[in-house]
Amino acid sequence: MAETFSLTVTADELEMLVDALEADLEGYVEAAKEARGSGDGGDVEMFKDAALNIQKLLTRLQDMLPE
Repeated sequence: MAETFSLTVTADELEMLVDALEADLEGYVEAAKEARGSGDGGDVEMFKDAALNIQKLLTRLQDMLPE
């Protein structure tokens, strides 16, 4: 199991993290599309896996955002 950490952030900081992860996610999705277009299956899987992991974390953090 992965080691866990506790971190205290403000609502503004949490929003900054969410924004940064959304931009990062878009980059990985785009990179997977480009790799698919060039026929590089290994990179497609790597970028898809990264995007999936980012999406999981992003969802957890979005759930923590104040309404």
